[in-house]
Amino acid sequence: HRKGRGEEKGQPQSKMGRMHSKGKGMSASALPYKKTAPSWFKTSSQEVCDHICRLAKKGLTPSQIGVVLRDSHGVAQVKSVTNNRILRILKANGFAPELPEDLYHLIKKAVQVRKHLERSRKDKDAKFHLILIEARIHRVSRYYKESKHLPPNWKYQSATAAALVS
Repeated sequence: HRKGRGEEKGQPQSKMGRMHSKGKGMSASALPYKKTAPSWFKTSSQEVCDHICRLAKKGLTPSQIGVVLRDSHGVAQVKSVTNNRILRILKANGFAPELPEDLYHLIKKAVQVRKHLERSRKDKDAKFHLILIEARIHRVSRYYKESKHLPPNWKYQSATAAALVS
């Protein structure tokens, strides 16, 4: 077994960095050890599922639904209450978005940068970052094609991207 950088000095092995920036951040929310719903939580699993569907009808994304449930209704983790994730509940009820959320937001960002570049042709920094964003779009879409979340013939095209996120 080869030791990683600094491991022989008693330091932990180095962590993987970000794809297109220099951060190596480790901060994340700590989930509770107990995977069951808290004893004070009285709302039933079916009520939470109905509420998720109502919020999806309003046009909220799965992460926005999670934030609303956490902040306004005291549902810390939907999975601990319903034994299912928000996206799976949405899929079961036919409310799942046609594009995965992370891919949708990457395409939305690329459309915004492209729109900015139409106004400001000389912005080399924006042009560079557009290349990085589109590289991420291609990488994420390749993952979703392999995991069958996207059809195998789906392709990102900058010309039609604005219609995808409108």
